[in-house]
Amino acid sequence: MALSVQTFSPASTGDAAGAPPVVFIHGFASSGTADWLGTGWHEAATAAGRTAVVVDLPGHGANAAAVAGCAGTGAVVRALSEAIDEAIATAGAEQADVVAYSLGARLAWELPAANPRVRRLVLGGLSPFDPFAQLDTAALRAAASGAAEPDSPLLGMMAQMVSAPGNDPDALITLIDGLAGEPFLPGPAASDATPSGAPHTPTLFVAGSDDMMTGGIEALVELVPDAALLHVPGDHHGALGSAEFRAAALDFLG
Repeated sequence: MALSVQTFSPASTGDAAGAPPVVFIHGFASSGTADWLGTGWHEAATAAGRTAVVVDLPGHGANAAAVAGCAGTGAVVRALSEAIDEAIATAGAEQADVVAYSLGARLAWELPAANPRVRRLVLGGLSPFDPFAQLDTAALRAAASGAAEPDSPLLGMMAQMVSAPGNDPDALITLIDGLAGEPFLPGPAASDATPSGAPHTPTLFVAGSDDMMTGGIEALVELVPDAALLHVPGDHHGALGSAEFRAAALDFLG
């Protein structure tokens, strides 16, 4: 399927011809507009002479109704790879960089293997564990609709997320089901036991200093041959909007 994207041209085109575009991938129960436009990331990228391409994931934002048939991890990664190829063509470039957060980072982990034209990765808010694999989605549907009380803190948190204003709970839970069927099992190389093989691409990992979801991220960093880890102020939500994160990401991509 073709994912909906928003494309922003470089602020100055003089030195931008052929520069790799920056593709932004948002987190779960959010959108490209909320994560990237609302925090000024697209403006920072275009000011740096890059084309900014902001993607909405299946079940989210402009793609809320387009989750059927594209809920599995492999299908979503293929759709993202196609969006990257389109971004490269639009920018007149040969490669693209990817900046991704939370669920977006989990999916972007697999993008270099799917698309060799991914030049560099910035992975923010990435958890080394897969929360979706632990969820009873029938119980989640009941909790999100108010038909039952959540029986765990994780279920309660997820019910609040999927039912937040502007979200489509059915679409998001369908996506959870699909992603849980192909869980995040990071390993040094792709195999039947660890299908989520580590990217062999220069990668910057970013974690909020108060983000409990990224606990143990050092184990992921060690799997990537050419990787660095940066801690920035904030919890899981606050880190995304930090000036330190933006500056470090654009410096790394530059």
